[in-house]
Amino acid sequence: MKKTLTLFLISLVFITCSKTKEKTFELTEFKIEDISIRAIETLDENTMWFAGSNGKIGFTNDGGKSCNIDSIYFDTLKPEFRSIAIKDSSIFVLSIASPALLFKSMNKGKDWELVYKEEHPATFYNAMAISKNGFGVAVGDPIEECLSVLITENGGKTWNKIDCEKLPIVADGEAGFAASNSNVNIIEDNVWLVTGGTRARVFHSENRGETWQVYNTPIVKGGQMTGIFSSHFYDIQNGIVMGGDWNKKDTNTQNKAITSDGGRTWTLIADGEGPSYRSSVRYIPKSKGKELIAVGIPGISYSNDGGLSWKKISSESYYTIRFSPDGKSAWLAGSGKIGLMRIKDQ
Repeated sequence: MKKTLTLFLISLVFITCSKTKEKTFELTEFKIEDISIRAIETLDENTMWFAGSNGKIGFTNDGGKSCNIDSIYFDTLKPEFRSIAIKDSSIFVLSIASPALLFKSMNKGKDWELVYKEEHPATFYNAMAISKNGFGVAVGDPIEECLSVLITENGGKTWNKIDCEKLPIVADGEAGFAASNSNVNIIEDNVWLVTGGTRARVFHSENRGETWQVYNTPIVKGGQMTGIFSSHFYDIQNGIVMGGDWNKKDTNTQNKAITSDGGRTWTLIADGEGPSYRSSVRYIPKSKGKELIAVGIPGISYSNDGGLSWKKISSESYYTIRFSPDGKSAWLAGSGKIGLMRIKDQ
């Protein structure tokens, strides 16, 4: 049974100066008990959907004043959701471990249809995205010698797994992180997937997953919790990857890099400076690829020069961030909370 929860309110205001304009960041935090949230999608400045732990899913459409929360169960299993995507009026949520369960709702979560199921001891899905034209991708850890990659060509009605023979071979110990639903990016027919562990690489397809190229990055690698935790592309050429070493969260070297050639080559930025480990990074819409915000357990950081320099704007910890289409607000989520950040030019 669906229930509505009115959330507690904490208001925080942060101010930082850019080289051209002064911006204010006003963060309002809402507590949600007993849910860890790493997957969110934003519709507008007042509407956000989330999927989290213990089978919990929910949304707010009034700027966080109230929150509709429900649970999805599979038999007696409470799925752990780390992936969410929205296409038109359809909401998709995907669980991590076996059995992997991909549910779809077309009526704001009143009913959920199971559209894909996968059982294998190594099954573990990290992220999912669907583009406006109905092309979607979900990516998971390797089974055998390749990443697990699901494709939809019809807006999520059906999902099919790419055969391992069509995918690049991964290195032993190379996988993804289900940290913030940002291991996959889609622009037009382009798909980018990112990995961590013994490698920190970018897998790129220019033709909806038919063929793939793999590119190395200078992000730290070699440990079980090292590598790329988040990625975002502003356009087909310009993108950013961020992460680091989860076990050494204060280290700010080899943890952030940018590309200007579609992911073929990567350059470290603010190395030894700026934010340390971050689990989610996004370009602010309509910023010409210059403004970014990154969130993680150590705090929230802002850049207004494409990531070359950063300013810490908060010590609050969040797992993930998504912007409204106009770039004037952002939704954040973490352990037991969501946040709404208003971004204004002074």
